Amino acid sequence: QVQLVESGGGLVQAGGSLTLSCAAVGARTSSAAVVAWYRQAPGKQREFVASVTRGGTLNSAESVTGRFAISRDAVQNSVSLQIDSLKPEDTAVYFCNVFWSGDYNYWGQGTQVTVSS
Repeated sequence: QVQLVESGGGLVQAGGSLTLSCAAVGARTSSAAVVAWYRQAPGKQREFVASVTRGGTLNSAESVTGRFAISRDAVQNSVSLQIDSLKPEDTAVYFCNVFWSGDYNYWGQGTQVTVSS
């Protein structure tokens, strides 16, 4: 049984920073094909934020490029998302996603990020 537990969300003023963390239990994130972060704002669909492949290829949504950075820590067995220059439109629940293959695709429970103007 794989569990992903996010942490690090909170209330922050516009222009501030946060670091979100996703700890994995039951599997090694270093062996995953892709680890990613998604977010879902109130009344909107879940959207892709950033990802990194097992080979180290980075990808991010245009809206966050240059402000958000995803990283994976094999020692801590975790995935992080550094968020800088926060904007009110970044307010959302942020979800960690880890994909190995086929049905081995797991989501965390989410962590709330709220940005005040």
